[in-house]
Amino acid sequence: MSEKDLTSLRGTLDWLRAEGDLIETDKEVNPDLEITGLQKHLDGGPPILFENVKGKPHARAVTNLFSDIGVIEKMFNWDGPVDRTKKLAHALTHPLAPVEISQEEAPVQEHVITDDLDVNKWITAIRHTELEPELTIGSGISCVVGDYFDGGSHIGYNRMNFRWDNVGTLQISPGSHMWQIMTANYHNDEPVPMSMCFGVPPACTLLAGGGFDYAILPKGCDEIGMAGAVQGSPIRLVKCQTVDAMTLADAEYVLEGYLHPRDKRYETKEAEDLGVQGKTFFHPEWAGYMGKAYKAPTFHVTAITMRKPESKPVIFPLGVHTSDDANIDTTVRESAIYELCDRLQPGIIQDVHIPYSMTDWGGCIIQVKKRNQIEEGWQRNFLAAILSCSQGMRLAIAVSEDVDIYSMDDIMWNLTTRVNPQTDILNPLPGGIGQTFMPAERMTAGSAAWTASNTKFEGGMGIDATVPFGFEQDFHRPVYPVDKVDPKDFLTDEQIKHAKSYMHGWVHSLARTGR
Repeated sequence: MSEKDLTSLRGTLDWLRAEGDLIETDKEVNPDLEITGLQKHLDGGPPILFENVKGKPHARAVTNLFSDIGVIEKMFNWDGPVDRTKKLAHALTHPLAPVEISQEEAPVQEHVITDDLDVNKWITAIRHTELEPELTIGSGISCVVGDYFDGGSHIGYNRMNFRWDNVGTLQISPGSHMWQIMTANYHNDEPVPMSMCFGVPPACTLLAGGGFDYAILPKGCDEIGMAGAVQGSPIRLVKCQTVDAMTLADAEYVLEGYLHPRDKRYETKEAEDLGVQGKTFFHPEWAGYMGKAYKAPTFHVTAITMRKPESKPVIFPLGVHTSDDANIDTTVRESAIYELCDRLQPGIIQDVHIPYSMTDWGGCIIQVKKRNQIEEGWQRNFLAAILSCSQGMRLAIAVSEDVDIYSMDDIMWNLTTRVNPQTDILNPLPGGIGQTFMPAERMTAGSAAWTASNTKFEGGMGIDATVPFGFEQDFHRPVYPVDKVDPKDFLTDEQIKHAKSYMHGWVHSLARTGR
């Protein structure tokens, strides 16, 4: 058993290698379509390390790092999904403050570049599909610490496209932490000093995926401290070399620079030539549709820092709408929703799950246990709160404790047999704020530009699919004696294996539970 070191990406890769959870190849891989094509072939599989990236002799690339939830749970010592959700919720409320180290100690500042600032030369941009016209960078993690974030720390994903050497677009989703930072400083004469980080400690990657949960993760919270609590040791910070900002000391690469909120430029040449927003393709987005190019604020790079080039720093070129991306974007979100419900009324919420098919920020399933008649109805309060506090969520479903929330077949059975369409479907927020990643939402702009300012949120849908308290006997599911009969008493191991090879879909959940 190897010693686990999660304080850096490369230390984590060493541990994954020793555990047998890492696939490695030294065959040359092209960032143009090949990385994401291979990732999609192996979606949900183990991490893959590419030692030889075309056009980037100084770099390596890893993908599928978070693609398998079992690997994630082993990584952070979580004993299954319920334990994961509860322990991560605890970490969100019990951050471990980061520590500052000197620039001389910081691995990410072993090599500092201030003259050759062509970002695309150093940072691996990728193209996901043939539909998009340009290679782009979707794996950058913004880092803002201190006064610009009300004394706390922010880390989060922002897609970029460096069309002008050291100047690139930095897309900021309306309502996000970076949107809050940008809005507060929009009319300031000075740009916002910050950094974009690549190849960060896995716990930082995890927290960077937690977006639009701001009742639990408000402006001023300590997201880097939360990552430290998940990691089990403080995340190390270091002062940037060229701007007045802090950054992640154990990253593989860092772009230092300034956010210019009012210097807005088109994300792609195609969008610029046509002069349109929200119509031409960008890379895929979490909702499962092709992303669209917009005018975005710009990030002006003043330095590129990295680990020694001869060590071949590792970049994590995240493919969007993959299991990798989904697990990053939903794991913190599940725990934040759990924490939100438990704060409203402790003890009722049992678990939260966001299936891959609910597309990251698009929906969730909550499981509740009503302990008495007085608690009947809290599930609806939870649904309304979730839809209100999770910007852009379109579907939230509440189920009882006898449902397997990790089986979409069980969920569909539940919706089919327990929902009264006249009384159990809620639409609490028509006209509220949503997100423009969903085509159905963008269409509300009509003939106007398909931008956030012109779209209207349909309000989301809450479905109460729980058993009414006091009627448990009427909704009782079968209880087959799977715990009393052992197939090994009747069949050989080979016969059992052969029989189970015929089993697909819902039967796995039913066979396991005896329902």
